[in-house]
Amino acid sequence: MVDIVVISDTIVRPESYEDGSDRAKTIHLTPWDLSFLRTEYAQRALIFPKPDPETHMISQLKSSLSAALKIFYPYAGRLVKTHNEDDETASFFIDCDGSGVRFVHAAAVTVSVSDVLRPDNDYWSEFFPANGVKSWEGVSKPLLAFQVTELKDGVIIGFGYNHLVTDGASVWSFFKTWTEIFSTGRKEFPPLSLCGWFLGGIGYPVRVPISETVPSPSPSHGLVAASTLQKKIFRFTSRHVSELKAKANGEVGGSDNVSSFQAVLGHTWRSIIRNSGLGPEEVIHCKLAMDIRQRLNPPVEKECFGNMVGLATTTTTAGDMVDNGLGWAALQINKTVGAQTNEELRRFAEDWVKDPKIPNRLVVNNSLTVAGSPRFDVFGNDFGWGKPIAVRGGPGIAGHGKILAYPGTEKGSTEIHTSLWSHVLDKLLADEEFLQHVDVVVCV
Repeated sequence: MVDIVVISDTIVRPESYEDGSDRAKTIHLTPWDLSFLRTEYAQRALIFPKPDPETHMISQLKSSLSAALKIFYPYAGRLVKTHNEDDETASFFIDCDGSGVRFVHAAAVTVSVSDVLRPDNDYWSEFFPANGVKSWEGVSKPLLAFQVTELKDGVIIGFGYNHLVTDGASVWSFFKTWTEIFSTGRKEFPPLSLCGWFLGGIGYPVRVPISETVPSPSPSHGLVAASTLQKKIFRFTSRHVSELKAKANGEVGGSDNVSSFQAVLGHTWRSIIRNSGLGPEEVIHCKLAMDIRQRLNPPVEKECFGNMVGLATTTTTAGDMVDNGLGWAALQINKTVGAQTNEELRRFAEDWVKDPKIPNRLVVNNSLTVAGSPRFDVFGNDFGWGKPIAVRGGPGIAGHGKILAYPGTEKGSTEIHTSLWSHVLDKLLADEEFLQHVDVVVCV
């Protein structure tokens, strides 16, 4: 049994604000935000080399985190729920009250980085601070939480965030600012630009039926026990990525419409379906979380803070997926992404507020649900004691077909972190067509 000792569990608040600060006091939530109300906090981890003992790591991490929270102040707020008795609905907003974020300091001095990265370790969840926390619990729990665990030869910074207030792009922007403050002492940054409420003609706060806002029992019908799920990381080198992109575009007329990531995702999706044993008529989906900032008209600022994630869902059948090639699969994803226009996004929002439905879970059978992005600069986060050794996903939103995409350590490479039924993964690991364009990461 691994001995992970919690040394302290504290709240870090933002540095004090100057009088006359123009920071927002409240943030209203959009239909895209509210769709995450029942989901668990997204959790991620960066694994670093061990810093010099003279660094005074924990005290400096806390002070620099406080400075970063002064800039990214919504993270230090809390979710507020209002019960509208006149129509039995509830409304939500973020109160930017400076309550602070959770900061756990822990130690596992007998555990090495190589131990953590082993595929058979059964204590991974203990490195994370928001296990089992649902988004609606942000009314009383911090919207962002960190756990810094000192290992024998490294450090794990695990963190969990509430998707009602932020998406991956904003989280990694925050992390970059935090590391820069820590490593350089820089304190002056441009003021935070909020994505804000951008849906003209739709009143806010959005009213959601009470029945859609309360915890619901986890559905069990048709689900496989978590013990039958296995995780595996597949690394696509820059050569693999280039080959897949060229192959996909060559199969659809020699254009360059299919992007590198769409080719990688098409190869992965098609290979998983080929090894899933589904009947040809069974309907399958690929749900790709995508940034919608620049798809609105007028677009919001590219770097604005908030949760601007739309779900682009590609639907087909298992038979069509198997019978057609990589180019066809990647092109279906390409077409779905291209269909996420300003008109389509606003139509979704207008329809949603008329009949709000909040899903119990994001990962369902016969679906790939893809989060993360190879564009996130996760390996650019350096506190001054070395760049990250690895990035990993934590407990949280899970199920067969959950995919996390991140850049690899090699420029132009992509890592696909998968959670799959064990019998599907076993077949995938023996699939020569799949493996000729990918490397299997031994340590997960």
